[in-house]
Amino acid sequence: MSSSREKAASSRVLNFLCEWDRGNKSTRTRMLQKFLQENTGKTSPELELEFAQASSLFLTRITAWMRLTYMFGTCLHLQLKALGVFLSAASNYRYLMEFLEVGGVMTLLEIISQTQSSEEEKAEALHLLCVVSNAGRKYKEIICESYGVKAVAECLVKSDSEETQHTASCLLESLAHGNPTYHRQVYTGLISLLTHSAPTTTQLILHTLHTVQAVVKTADPAIVEPLLNSLRSFHLEVQYEAIELIKYLQQTEVRDVLLNALIALLKPTNPGVHKHKILQDPAMAKMNGSLPLFIQQAAAAKALRMLAVESRETSGELIRLGVTHHLLYAMGNQEHADAQRQASLTLEHFVHSYPVVEEHVCRAMGRALFHSFKHNAELLYMNMDEVQADILLNNKVDLSREFQEQNTNS
Repeated sequence: MSSSREKAASSRVLNFLCEWDRGNKSTRTRMLQKFLQENTGKTSPELELEFAQASSLFLTRITAWMRLTYMFGTCLHLQLKALGVFLSAASNYRYLMEFLEVGGVMTLLEIISQTQSSEEEKAEALHLLCVVSNAGRKYKEIICESYGVKAVAECLVKSDSEETQHTASCLLESLAHGNPTYHRQVYTGLISLLTHSAPTTTQLILHTLHTVQAVVKTADPAIVEPLLNSLRSFHLEVQYEAIELIKYLQQTEVRDVLLNALIALLKPTNPGVHKHKILQDPAMAKMNGSLPLFIQQAAAAKALRMLAVESRETSGELIRLGVTHHLLYAMGNQEHADAQRQASLTLEHFVHSYPVVEEHVCRAMGRALFHSFKHNAELLYMNMDEVQADILLNNKVDLSREFQEQNTNS
């Protein structure tokens, strides 16, 4: 027979549940607030003790109320926080299973997808999905089977909240780790996001993509174009993340495509830039439309320098692919000073590393300009006249065959 203490506890819990069942929005809000104050951080055994081994009855009630009212935002943030007490509790296996069995994952995905949900509510729902995902592979698969990757990715790019974006990226990383059935879906989803994201979001996507790429291992050729397009960003943080990913990818299957594409960016073409209608001056419109291409040109030169410095094998490969000719061209293009500066610094590395490159570059520049280059490569663009720039633009340096023969003989 139950002790008087157990009977009292059971009676208290029964009264609590009856109050919930009879209560209106105001009553339930007060009850949830009190529940959070008294139970946040408790373990599963502690919650069971608090609810006389009937905590699941309260979990079920919270979940049911949320599923009925989430579209109207009724106490949604409080409901999500209360669910978090159960789902985040140590030894939470039973709570997780009960939550999943009543369609909890689908409800959370719908919350992050609906426009009426606040950023605070979306962040909390994403946090709960992270808890589910981190519980193991089968839980990750449940989220993915519920079209979770698409919903989380869309939430990431549409949100303007740093917390929501960060939590969404953490969830995508979690879904990729230890989930071989669906990790490539996460990977390709992140690649697709690169084409239409704000700068701060792009930075986060690139960082997440770098992490997921290490999980997936095999690189998708589709990553090259949007990745290199991100080099057009005016934001140095975006360029940094893009170059870090480029450095990783040059060790993968897309290495050759990536190196060739980077070199090609040193001679930018302007495929119909978008001109701002408010700019009436055609020359000004052209300058503004072309600027991202020149920023991309400068970033490509910087990336090539980093790749060459890190690996002599890559450095030699770049010379065979004609990087010297393209760098000289970029140095002569006086439309963007930073592109000239970055190209000059990159060429300086090759000149210092390979005598054959130094010989051909000296011949292409002429002794006077080459002397200035050797003296201060970084500021060469400031001491160059139009005739010298034109010589660089029309240089005919091709070291590929000679460099190949030299390395074969050695």
